[in-house]
Amino acid sequence: MLGASVKHELENGLIWALGMMSGTSLDGVDAAFVQTDGEQISSFGPHGYLDYSNDQRGILRAALGQWPDGPKVAAAAQVGEAAHIALARQLMSEQTPALVGFHGQTLAHDPKNHRTHQTGDGQVLADALDVPVVWDFRSQDVAEGGEGAPLAPFFHHACARFIGAEGPLAFLNLGGVGNVTWVDPGIAAPEAPNACLAFDTGPANAPINDLMLARRGEALDQGGALALSGKADERLVLSFLEHPYFKRVPPKSLDRDQFPNLSATVVALSDADAVRTLVACAAEAVAQAMIHCPSRPERILVTGGGRKNVALMQELSARLSLPVQDIDETGLDGDMLEAQAFAYLAVRVARGLPTSSPTTTGVERPTCGGRTAYPTRA
Repeated sequence: MLGASVKHELENGLIWALGMMSGTSLDGVDAAFVQTDGEQISSFGPHGYLDYSNDQRGILRAALGQWPDGPKVAAAAQVGEAAHIALARQLMSEQTPALVGFHGQTLAHDPKNHRTHQTGDGQVLADALDVPVVWDFRSQDVAEGGEGAPLAPFFHHACARFIGAEGPLAFLNLGGVGNVTWVDPGIAAPEAPNACLAFDTGPANAPINDLMLARRGEALDQGGALALSGKADERLVLSFLEHPYFKRVPPKSLDRDQFPNLSATVVALSDADAVRTLVACAAEAVAQAMIHCPSRPERILVTGGGRKNVALMQELSARLSLPVQDIDETGLDGDMLEAQAFAYLAVRVARGLPTSSPTTTGVERPTCGGRTAYPTRA
């Protein structure tokens, strides 16, 4: 049974939470501490990253697209759980969390049919770490008619207020899939009407990484070096924009592999031109996304691994009529923002606060997703 003092701590005042995230780029696990009451951010704490080995990436990649009964899922879950536990233990030597937010590894996402699959069992982590773990953040939202993604917008809203922003901002996360959050920090509650709008923009790093692996045996185009030496095929970029996803009104979300023909369109191009074309597609998808913002954001803050791709940042600046800024320049940590988001969301779940809304995931009403696993004590 959960002790009364522990329960009181989880439900009241500022607490330290540890958030953990493994994204669709399949690069590794991020983990970061946030001190929050689930509404305002007080401070940020220790953080870390654990790189997946090539063998681990292979196991995870083999399970992509599979649902819980898939033949490769159990092995993928073990890889993910072990990596998260190892990194959490490392960070817990520096800071003690009252709560852990565990996203798990997304293997399949099908909101049209009210299902989403993030493998990894929160109970396994709770028992290994002896800390309550909030997990399965997306299922409730999807069950109630939402897209289940993106889930970082409420945290983005809190970040905008933390850095003292006054006018609307756009947070652009470039992971395997790109997603954007438009926020108005002048509205106090993120679930309030007109406070946030969020949706997936389109493919980002995933097709680039897949191409690099297939053609060169490399996990990514480090720094965008190869893309910088290539030239985008604008005819293929225009063809890419004909995908019906771009005509959909947000909120909307994507599975990692929802553009399966994208890689095939660049097969005849050289390595450099092919990867530059994929970079241009990712940037043009963001340009199309800006049409849906309620008002022009003052700037776009870029987070996620894609901001380190110089070619991608160049393409964004060229294709957008807005200032494009690496989020690190604001004092926030673009490498850890997703992990920090799940620390923040874990506290919101513990306190019964909404984690999504009609304008972030398309759910019918503000919804509190996630379930909590408590350590099994003898």
